[in-house]
Amino acid sequence: MGRNFKNAFIAFLAPLPSIFFYTTFLNNHHHNHHPIWSWCHHHPLLLINLLFFFNINMIDVYWTVIPVLLVHYFQLHPGSMFDFWRSRVVVALTWVWAVRLTHSYFRREKWQWGAREDWRFTDLAQQYGKNWWWISFFAVYLIQQVFLIGVCLPMYIVHSISIPWNILDTAAVAVCLTGITIAYIADTQLHSFVSQNEKLKQLGKPLVPNLDAGLWYYSRHPNYFGEQLWWWGLAIFGWNLGCTWVFVGPLVNTLCLAYVTILVERKMVKLEYRAEQYKLYQKRTSVWVPWFKSSVIQEAKEKGC
Repeated sequence: MGRNFKNAFIAFLAPLPSIFFYTTFLNNHHHNHHPIWSWCHHHPLLLINLLFFFNINMIDVYWTVIPVLLVHYFQLHPGSMFDFWRSRVVVALTWVWAVRLTHSYFRREKWQWGAREDWRFTDLAQQYGKNWWWISFFAVYLIQQVFLIGVCLPMYIVHSISIPWNILDTAAVAVCLTGITIAYIADTQLHSFVSQNEKLKQLGKPLVPNLDAGLWYYSRHPNYFGEQLWWWGLAIFGWNLGCTWVFVGPLVNTLCLAYVTILVERKMVKLEYRAEQYKLYQKRTSVWVPWFKSSVIQEAKEKGC
């Protein structure tokens, strides 16, 4: 309990200096003769990168919080300009995404703050040994800044260009909500599966080797697919405002998730009790995009359907 409270206190305390500085800027931005406030007014992207850099990045915990802070930062900045409804919708969607992911994170961690380190970072720490302390600064912390700012650039674009709401905005909302819904359902099904296996382990009974039901029947990583849809949907808002380069962010996110997928599946096949079943699961089931089992398609072809 003490450790949990300590980690929660640090998580809340860490961003306060940046929040305090930004609120001070908002209260004094009209004093353009002051060099600091003038610079902050004319360089919103550089300012947010500086504020990000001087915060402690706790990765999993802050990953769900920073996009919310960013969207409000861009919305409240004195130099912003935007369509009222587009701004409100993007802010609302970001909050829905953040609540969904935060709930999923804490449910997975049994409502503990920073109870354990991401296994991928633990493996990298063991791999690099004594050099990990400085390698992690670039390979984990600094890259997280570039990555998060990159995928959140549509929020900046939405609050930099003002044109009336149109059909592409509606399409973007549909993609975003579809992604959030798929990710929520997939994470809930995964949580139920893991919880059931934990109970079986406590009772000394054999574990269920693989989750092959619900959305996981049609995709090996439906939660990743849903998360990608969210970021691609968000990018549509920026594309609709004339910034085609905004798709670089979700593209990089997809490439990163592809690498994570490889790591996860390598880990799965190393576990003896599920290795054989998971290899069969890999052969029959789509990686990301939910689709029919390959054997079902083959049987349909043989029957001439």
